[in-house]
Amino acid sequence: MPTSRDLPADRAAVGQLLGRLLRHFRTELLAAAEASGYSDVREPHLQIFGNIYDGSRLTELANRAQLSLAATSELVNDLQRLGYVERRPDPLDGRAKLIVPTRRGQAALAAAGDRVAEIEAHWANLIGDDRFADTCRAMQDLLDALDPHHAA
Repeated sequence: MPTSRDLPADRAAVGQLLGRLLRHFRTELLAAAEASGYSDVREPHLQIFGNIYDGSRLTELANRAQLSLAATSELVNDLQRLGYVERRPDPLDGRAKLIVPTRRGQAALAAAGDRVAEIEAHWANLIGDDRFADTCRAMQDLLDALDPHHAA
């Protein structure tokens, strides 16, 4: 059975690596959002923006964002108040609502997508395109193996 003594001494533990990289990523993304006129977007909003797609029911959104239903509802309410999302009737079930990006939300998502591409290019430049691509592929493979029902 592996123990903490078996962890490599030349790098941080995987949880620390992932957490620190996520913090760098979110910091860069939010700085770009502020510079692009979206200064009202806060870090918790990224959980919603990163999982909303073209529209989602609240329960689906909470599941994808890995948040409680209450936390997801609060963030959606906040984003709705800020004009980034709206609730529309679900055409498949009139009792349900879909949370969909507004025009402002779509513009913010497009700007964020461009910034993600810039961040990835910057990070690839720091460690080399091949190493970065291999790292991303390894992380995707690991996610697919851990959760095969949600493979990309």
